[in-house]
Parts: sequence; structure tokens; C-alpha cells
Amino acid sequence: MKSASRFEKIAARMWNLLNEGKPFTPIFTIGVFLTYALLFSGDFSGVFTGFLLTLPLFVLYWRYDFPLFLRNYLWIPLILWLFARGTNEAVLPLFAWGTGLYFFFTVFFWGTIYYHLRIGTDWSNFTRFWKLVLKNSDSTSGNAQEQLPKVALLLAYWQGATVEPITSPDLFYLWFPAVLFAYAFILHRNLFDWKPELPAELTVDAEVPPSKKVYVLVIDGMRKDRYMAANTPFLERLRQGGTEYTNMETVYPARTVVCFSSMFTGARPEDHGIHSNMVWNTIGVRTDTVFERLRDVGKSGKLLGIAHLVDAFGSEDVRTVTAVMHNDVADRNIVERAKRIVREEDPDLLAIQLIGTDQTGHSRGTLYSEYIDKIEEADRLLEDFCAELETLGKLDDATLIVMADHGQADGIGGHGHLDEGERFVPFWMYGPTIAPGKKVDTHRHILSLAPTVARMLGADIPHDSRGVLLSEAFTDSNKEARHGQDHRIPARS
Repeated sequence: MKSASRFEKIAARMWNLLNEGKPFTPIFTIGVFLTYALLFSGDFSGVFTGFLLTLPLFVLYWRYDFPLFLRNYLWIPLILWLFARGTNEAVLPLFAWGTGLYFFFTVFFWGTIYYHLRIGTDWSNFTRFWKLVLKNSDSTSGNAQEQLPKVALLLAYWQGATVEPITSPDLFYLWFPAVLFAYAFILHRNLFDWKPELPAELTVDAEVPPSKKVYVLVIDGMRKDRYMAANTPFLERLRQGGTEYTNMETVYPARTVVCFSSMFTGARPEDHGIHSNMVWNTIGVRTDTVFERLRDVGKSGKLLGIAHLVDAFGSEDVRTVTAVMHNDVADRNIVERAKRIVREEDPDLLAIQLIGTDQTGHSRGTLYSEYIDKIEEADRLLEDFCAELETLGKLDDATLIVMADHGQADGIGGHGHLDEGERFVPFWMYGPTIAPGKKVDTHRHILSLAPTVARMLGADIPHDSRGVLLSEAFTDSNKEARHGQDHRIPARS
């Protein structure tokens, strides 16, 4: 299987400019306004002045997301603007042009052409994808209920500032942005209350039973409730035979690179500095990682995943997989690459990111049978991978950790701002030092992965880790329960 090429890594960064909602809003609005002026009006006089007057609104929408139900409040400023200033003859055609381009980009270019070329979805995907665009609740470019009122206000404001003579007594272009900033501040201060409360104190160190190897099996974007609806005999044997954390919570925003950064540093997003899939700096996470702590004790760790993760962790610790392949073979190819890494590099820690479930959720939705099919496929492939580990003798005194980085809502983008189905993720551990058949209901966060893995492999905890050690999985009675048992993974009945 091919690694992600340099071109793919650059293209992934560029695509996030259109995927993430913050950069998309100004890029799309400017594109709509200028193409309309070029193709239909032919008049660019006043465009730059109008843009400067509209700039505070661009800054506002960069500063404040309006996710989930907050997007309903975006219509009030637009209505206020239209009521106070009215419309000129160009506004409604400009709205129509912008709306048409928006749905062409999301439904046809992204949802149909892009996904067909990248992961092989059918050319008729637009027949379902428009529903995902309308339902999406996360602050991405594919959230029509958030993006359309934002873009409409920016276009109307810009158009008005372009054609209306601005006189010194006209203070509207000063007080309207000021009122809007106050409005957004009050809304977010009083109603934006669903961010997880992550641990504030640094991780308290403790001794845990050692493990010779640790394999972290991440099914990207796997919703907990949809997992429970799937037929997954292998993963169920691990879940029932190990320790499950029933209240394992992801971080905010629940983007893949943000989640993985917290998982393998133990740090909060405000500490490791990654806040989206678009990594703006060149140094990646600004805290130390479990991979660095393993090197300190002469051990190695590898993360097999998509190109985005290189920007966070660097090429030394990440083995990339190309994301340009049919989704029906993606996870199979990743597992084959993981087997090769085990045979050729034999890392003490290997984390594998299966991407098929997440990509299906993005392209086809989570509430359809295709999404469950991908979870069931992941079950079969992980059983195959663990059978290879057993054949190679790598499961002796090894620990398996099965988890998702985040769940998914139903819609394009599908995760980020913790809508239903995103927040709490599947998480369980299995191995000779892990208590069998145990359920831990205590609230924990995916930050706990890094310190727990580090201590299991005899390394120090990453310096900025705030995740709580998952000590509940290691008990004195655990040793008695496991003593004399066959530690191999139970065979399929």
C-alpha cells in the first residue's frame, strides 16, 4: 500500500481551507462576490472600499463559530440588516448566485465528484448528499444552516457598502459590527455550554503492571450506538473479556487531528495547540508525545494513519497511508500495511487508524446500513490483524486497546462540535494484565490514553499530560482472575 505522497500531504492541507468552516466562509464569500461582479455586473468600482467596511464582519465570523442550535441565531442579524437598509437591485441575484454556487460546491463537487474520485462513491451520491448538507450541525463548510446566513449577510453588507455613498454622518457601518460583536459574545458566553470539562491538573503518576507491547486499534469516527447495532463478534469478545470504559469522552473540537493530538500527548487542545485538522504552524503539537517518552527509554512507537497526522506528530512517528483509494479496500490496505510494520519495524507501541467507517459517515451518512457495514468490516479486519500478531508471537504479554477518536453526527463533516453521537466513544482494553469482564462507569477522557500507555511500557508520562491514568483496569484481583488462564484471544465460536 502506498504512503501518502508529498503532493497528497500538501493537497490535504489545501483542502482543509475549504473543509473547515472558518477559512471557508471568507474564501467562498469573496469568490462569490468577485465572480458575480466579473460575470454579471462588470463594475468593480467601490468593491475594495466595500470590502474594507465588511472586514469587521469577516473577523467576527472567524472569531465565533455558531454550531449546533446557535446557528438559528444567525438569521437575526441578516433580518435586521435587510429591515434597516433594504435591498438594492443586485442583492437578490447575488443571493441566488451564492446559493447556487454553495450547493454546487457541497452537493455536486464535494459530495459527488470529489468523493467519487477519492474513495469511489457512486456518481449518484448527490441524491443523498443534499440531505447531509442540510442536516449537518458542525461548523464546517458543509453546514448549510450555518454557512448560508453568514454568507448572505456578508454579501448584502458588502454590496450595500459598495454601491451606497458613505458620508461622514452615516455611522451605520460602525455601530452594526459593534452590535453584532456584542450579540455574538453574549450568545457564546451564555449558551455555548457543551464543551467537555477536561481535567485541569497534571496527570498523577502511579505504577501499573507492565505490558511488553501495546496495540491501539482506532476505528475513526465510530459512533457508540451504531457500534452496538452492528454484528461484531471479534470486538465483542475483546469487550466482554476485558475492561470497558463506558463513559469515555472525546475532546472539543472533535476533529480527527485534534483528537489524535490529545490521545497521544495526554494534553488538552489549548495546551498542545491543535484546534482543527488544519495545522497552521510548522512544529505540530507544542507538547511532548508518548512517542518521545518511549524513545527516552529505548523503545519505539508508531502511528499508522492519514496524511493530516504528519503535521501534528512529524514523519518520524507517523507512517502515512494514502487516502486516495476506494473505500471498500481502504481498511484492508491499512491492515496489510500494519502487518508489514510489525514484521519490519516491530514497534513497542503501534496505533492503527482505520478510516473506512469515518469516510462512509462523511460521504453516505451514519444512519444508513453502509455505516454499520463498515463497522462490521473493521471487526473482521482487526481479527485478521490480531491473528497475524498471534502467529508472530506478538500477543504474548501484549495489551490491545480498542477505541474511536470521536463519534459522528449525521451530515457532511459529521463531527467537531459534539452533536448527538459524537461525544462519548467506544473504549476498552484487553490483555493479561487487564481485568476481565469489568465495566468502569467513571467519567474519563481520551487524554487518558497517552499516560496509561506510557506507564504500561515503562516510560515517563508526557510532561503536559492531564489525562487520568486508567488504573481501574489494573487491580490486585485482576492478577488472581488472570492467573493460570489462557491469555490468547478467544477463538470465534
